[in-house]
Amino acid sequence: MNNILIVGSTGQIGSELSIRLRSIYGDSNVICGYYKPPYPDGFFDWGPTVEIDATDIKQIADAVKKYKIDTIYNLAAILSATAEKNPKLGWDVGVGSLMNCLDVAKEFNCAVFTPSSIGAFGPDTPKDRTPQDTVQRPKTVYGITKVMGELLSDYYHDRWGVDTRSVRFPGIISNLTHPGGGTTDYAVEIYYNAVKEEKFICPLKAGTFMDMMYMPDALNAAINIMEANPDRLIHRNSFNIAAMSFDPEMLYSAIRKHYPDFEMEYDVDPLKQAIADSWPNSLDDTCARQEWDWRPEYDLEKMTADMINVLRERVVHLI
Repeated sequence: MNNILIVGSTGQIGSELSIRLRSIYGDSNVICGYYKPPYPDGFFDWGPTVEIDATDIKQIADAVKKYKIDTIYNLAAILSATAEKNPKLGWDVGVGSLMNCLDVAKEFNCAVFTPSSIGAFGPDTPKDRTPQDTVQRPKTVYGITKVMGELLSDYYHDRWGVDTRSVRFPGIISNLTHPGGGTTDYAVEIYYNAVKEEKFICPLKAGTFMDMMYMPDALNAAINIMEANPDRLIHRNSFNIAAMSFDPEMLYSAIRKHYPDFEMEYDVDPLKQAIADSWPNSLDDTCARQEWDWRPEYDLEKMTADMINVLRERVVHLI
């Protein structure tokens, strides 16, 4: 990767990935595409930016030509619970933006990273240590767009040689960006409540297991898969990756080691619970480990300590 364009650079992953990529490749070599507020503090001072509506192929193509882009990170998406409320928007952004990036990549010889998700699986998928290659058939618009994304990316690679690569992200926990309408966002919100010493109302019932990952590991995955030797890749779109699997009670217990008086109670959101119930409990990431040496660094305890340390300092400053 020499010149990188991030489409959707102000979202949960993009806002942190842009910082990491610029630290590796240089500020001037990572172009951050943005669409609408909110923008991270200092966003326009960190390096080159360009306004891009991911559903407008001309805007993507113009940016690729102007900055001589060789790698596109397509992070434009409408998250799971939000997409269920507006299925057409979820489809137009989830699939339309990818088709645009793939067509531009085919014309200008770019590599493309597009994240998939545990949402690409459905209730018929084996729930524990879900295999790399298995039945998917999701029951959400978000999941359908992710399966379509995997298939389209493989199609463009097989037919036109576009260097497409992807990982299936589990729920991502970040200490920098706030939740944005995802089913796994409770696992971010709970830390904010704990640090502010406020009771947390959990929208998922006890015993709801989902794969989760701390943002530093997610960033490593997004970069390492693109830097991987293509000769080793048997799979491309998309690799299972995993770090930890827990339910709300396990997360609550981990936080109470730091805040013994922290309180949590349940008020189940039927939509989010139905989505969570259709997803795997845990993923088998053997293929990613074998084909490009994937290894997570954070487990639940290590992540919890770091989340609390970072958020505690931030909350103190806000007060």
